[in-house]
Amino acid sequence: MTHQKTTTLIHHPYRAPAGFDAVPTGVFKASTVIFKDTAAMRSRDWKDRDAYTYGLHGTPTSMVLEERIATLEGGLQTLLVPSGLAAIAVVDMALLKSGDEVLIASNAYGPGKELALHELASWGITHRFYDAMSAQALNEAIGPTTKLVWLEAAGSITMEFPDLLGLVQVCKARGVLCAIDNTWGAGIAFDAFDLPGGLSVDICMQALTKFPSGGADVLMGSITTRDEALHLRLKATHMRMGWGVGLNDVEYVLRGLPSIEVRYSAHDRAARALAQWWSQQSEVTQVLHPALPDSPGHAHWKAVCNDQAAGLFSVVFDPRFSTAQVDAFVDALQLFKIGFSWAGPMSLAVPYDIQALRKDSTWRGTLVRFSMGLEAVEDLIADCAQALQALQALRR
Repeated sequence: MTHQKTTTLIHHPYRAPAGFDAVPTGVFKASTVIFKDTAAMRSRDWKDRDAYTYGLHGTPTSMVLEERIATLEGGLQTLLVPSGLAAIAVVDMALLKSGDEVLIASNAYGPGKELALHELASWGITHRFYDAMSAQALNEAIGPTTKLVWLEAAGSITMEFPDLLGLVQVCKARGVLCAIDNTWGAGIAFDAFDLPGGLSVDICMQALTKFPSGGADVLMGSITTRDEALHLRLKATHMRMGWGVGLNDVEYVLRGLPSIEVRYSAHDRAARALAQWWSQQSEVTQVLHPALPDSPGHAHWKAVCNDQAAGLFSVVFDPRFSTAQVDAFVDALQLFKIGFSWAGPMSLAVPYDIQALRKDSTWRGTLVRFSMGLEAVEDLIADCAQALQALQALRR
């Protein structure tokens, strides 16, 4: 049958030869997936990881990333979502219903807590915040309606490393599902599915925005499990909510993954060097980095992290410096830029009101969180030194 050119361009008979292989994964973008016949269409199930049904449920590109993230996390199956916060939302929505309770570490990621305070609360789901440094506090907080416990290591911004082993042990003993935000560990510092003592979390989520991407140009999250039934429960909510990710973004994460361990180590080395330098500065009262012996949770970090830590730390400025003065210090930084997120090539610094951030904290003063990029450490130290000189000049 002869067709017009327009039709032929759409239904062109040419197919590229099979057998092409290369280092990068091919980028397959699609909404519609073509079936060879109706029998093939009827035989496929969107839950099947070995078949294609619709672009939202996976293409070869997204399925490759899912498998690689599962390997990174030590899990068996992974779901991709548009952000780390979206990953938290999928877990909450899949596992909680009206009348249930979720327990969240008091030092967890702020937007995840806001989700519980607002949307979850409006759906009749209650929540409580517990002290992540105490397994006993978690045990006492778990009640008859508790269905999910959120863990985070290290704590967001204040960098306390929780009693991860004790917390997981409590969840297992009480029969409550536990999910961890593993963005800091990134599957590199520790394996949340294979913790010392044979312990394992049930769900591991990450903001792939950070270390797996590494380029500060992608927003994406992941949810990884080892239990197939739990995975399908999460996947059903994932499907009903229509969560999808851009395949070009998937390509960027796939490109970043091979270098994740090298970059993680580089960020780690830089953060430790700078944290040690800050510990000698009289302007600050504490340096919060899990690898420092006097940082909260240092012993817990040593128990699970094999001497690895992300490129993040925070410093608490002496209360003699006002918030405005600490802000001026941050403004005086030249290499450290002001911006959220981390694990990209550029170093970042953000000031926080520590009392507003942690109402249960005994710290006083303004906190600044530093995120290491890939600049030379000597240059980053010099940048902090010149900004401290600017800060001292304000007090004269």
